[in-house]
Amino acid sequence: MRNEPNLRVEKYRGTHHALGPSPYGANHGFFIVGNLRVISSGSAEDNPESEGWEHVSVSLPDRCPAWEEMTMVKDLFWRDDETVIQFHPPKDKHVNVHPFCLHLWRNTNAEQPLPPIQFV
Repeated sequence: MRNEPNLRVEKYRGTHHALGPSPYGANHGFFIVGNLRVISSGSAEDNPESEGWEHVSVSLPDRCPAWEEMTMVKDLFWRDDETVIQFHPPKDKHVNVHPFCLHLWRNTNAEQPLPPIQFV
């Protein structure tokens, strides 16, 4: 994740109705980016229960976020040299709390393998 204070996200910081406020400059918190609602767990160091995973959820009230919107959020929270992924888990492990929410993940404990460059 980007170093803190992450001033790229600061102008989008909001107060979540259930999570409350988050500190200035932190990567974790609730953010309103245009119509997007973004919740970031912050860096893995900020959240020991994350087991090394950084996580950001992105939602809209009436549709799933588009590729360009997810890319914009990725760029707000992560550096250009970091690989961030979306998962499609097996159905028995799938959790769907919000029908129009997508998630970005980064494992800080291991380098994410990529397919051959000609397929990316």
